[in-house]
Amino acid sequence: MNLQLLQEVTAFIWQEGDMLDHSEYDAWLALWAQKGTYIIPIDPCEEDFENSLNYAYDDAHMRELRVQRLIGGESISTTPRPRTVRTISRFRVLFNDGEFVTVRCAQNLREFRKDVLKHYSSDTVYELQRSGESFKIQRKLIRLINSDDTLAGIGYIL
Repeated sequence: MNLQLLQEVTAFIWQEGDMLDHSEYDAWLALWAQKGTYIIPIDPCEEDFENSLNYAYDDAHMRELRVQRLIGGESISTTPRPRTVRTISRFRVLFNDGEFVTVRCAQNLREFRKDVLKHYSSDTVYELQRSGESFKIQRKLIRLINSDDTLAGIGYIL
């Protein structure tokens, strides 16, 4: 096991989560590779994301539009703006060839909005590419364990 690599990817993913919880969306967008994809399938067992219905299947343009909706205040799901705290744990490197790294981890996200606390848990897989001393996200796949609970009105990024 390469503990240095595990520490690097863990720090990168924790940083991404902190950016999202603190609405640092420009910094979050900068973490992505131009052709990176952000995917939240409705069916947690789905593998064919292009030909199935997803909560999110975002390329760079769609990620930017998602951020604009979150900060623009034009969406009912973002007013009032929810507060989130996520805990990311159980990191495991699944693949590493020196340039590309695939990491699976657990994410627990708490959302507080309109006096209601909601909880979402997921298995999350990151496909990362080395970029200097850090990484760029090639793909972030979020498999919600409670995907049968609708994400209608989500006012943040998982």
